[in-house]
Amino acid sequence: MLRRIAAVDLGTNTARLLIADLFENGSFEQRVLQRSIVRLGGGFCRDHGLADDAVQRATDCLKQFSDIIQQHQVDQVRAVATSAVRDAANGKAFLTRVLNETGIRLQVIDGVTEGSIGLAGLLAGLDQQPHQLLMFDVGGGSTEYTFARGASPLFVQSLPLGVVRLTEGKPGPAEMTEKINRELDRLQQQLDEAGVIVSADTLLVGTAGTATTLAAISLGMSEYDYRRVNNHTLSEAEIRRIYELLLPLSPPERLRVPGLEQGREDLIIAGCLITLLTLERFGMTQMQVSDYGLLEGLVVSDLAADEKTAG
Repeated sequence: MLRRIAAVDLGTNTARLLIADLFENGSFEQRVLQRSIVRLGGGFCRDHGLADDAVQRATDCLKQFSDIIQQHQVDQVRAVATSAVRDAANGKAFLTRVLNETGIRLQVIDGVTEGSIGLAGLLAGLDQQPHQLLMFDVGGGSTEYTFARGASPLFVQSLPLGVVRLTEGKPGPAEMTEKINRELDRLQQQLDEAGVIVSADTLLVGTAGTATTLAAISLGMSEYDYRRVNNHTLSEAEIRRIYELLLPLSPPERLRVPGLEQGREDLIIAGCLITLLTLERFGMTQMQVSDYGLLEGLVVSDLAADEKTAG
């Protein structure tokens, strides 16, 4: 074993902890995996930033993560915060509070870094090595699109399309669709300017909560099993079936659908729309789902290494 890594990914909706033993050949063995929906971006406002109750939820969760990290004698902590914190007027104050109360030093990463680290994590769990792939990571505050050949990212772009941002900022699916298409128009223009062609043989891979939730619903999971979700393939028709099933239901009714985790019942509609419109934009009929992404990328990649340990 090279060293034991604790990776913390504090997203706009979900906080996750992975403790893993990293080996010299770049592989790793999972020791602890914890996740909690904290909805850090809930109630976000432009002037104040993160809402007080959201800050409290996230800090409480990170205190629990810190205790777990202490118990496992890690050599290194790599902890990052993404869209909600980087956009928040009170983001620096939040980082200081987390450090003082938990001992975890969060590093705020930009969307390009987020996409690059996520690609490294995704490739660690992918069951094939495609010639080229397009990864999209639907988060709470943003969605990252990464085009790669082999293990090399050739294009990374972060769009202000997140399930919390859309759900709280738009009144319904029609308004969400308009916003998503507008951002995808901008993405297409940037791809064209960069000379990137997403051809028919490009593997489309979805990672993070929306993609894994869609897979869990498709598989009818009463208990989430990442081994079944990772590398599962979803057709456009199956994703549309799930969307049409969930859309007329109230959020509490959606929780009766096996595979839908509490805390995502209002957000899943926005996630479905981002996914369906991404498939449509690139002429894809299916996508592969990855349970691996940013969290695993923090373990295998040095792009956002933080040498400080918790406590």
